[in-house]
Amino acid sequence: VRLELGSPVTCTDGPFGELADIVIDPTTRRVTHLVAAPHGDHGKAKLVPIELASAEGEPSAISLSCSLEEAGRFDPVEEYAYLRLGDSPELEPGWEIGVESVLAHPYYGYGPGVGIGYEAVPVESDPHLQITYDRIPKGEVEIRRASQVTSSDGHGLGKVDGFLVGDDDAITHFVLERGHLWGKREVTVPISAVANVYTD
Repeated sequence: VRLELGSPVTCTDGPFGELADIVIDPTTRRVTHLVAAPHGDHGKAKLVPIELASAEGEPSAISLSCSLEEAGRFDPVEEYAYLRLGDSPELEPGWEIGVESVLAHPYYGYGPGVGIGYEAVPVESDPHLQITYDRIPKGEVEIRRASQVTSSDGHGLGKVDGFLVGDDDAITHFVLERGHLWGKREVTVPISAVANVYTD
């Protein structure tokens, strides 16, 4: 089965959205959960157990064996925190932080300097960050379409585009997207070639 990031996700009674991210057990290299989100609204993403997913119908589409109402009751993925610089969100036992995004950085303005021109000086600002983060099961990692793939000598090879998964939910290959806007191509890489998997 090919799990292509961005592919449509449907429930038994209608479309849910798209496959936003994939959650993996990095030791067994198995997919444990899918992150399904309504189109363009990651804030309403849900953590879906892989056992409920199958690839039926149109190519690369994912079907969930539950209704839209049941899917709406799955654990939400995205959380919001307003923290002092250097602090981390407090999580319930059994969970850890997946992908996170900073919504507001400390602000540095321009003030009068010594000599000619201006120099950057800190101004009164809020010493907090606003972040959103995904909450995933402890010990697992979250991969999204923008996740970078690097070689053993540190060179960027491209981005993750999807996964090929066997009947036991074990990843056999991942799909690497290489190139730029006018010359993109996909390369299928055996999972045995992967040394480490980290949350993006």
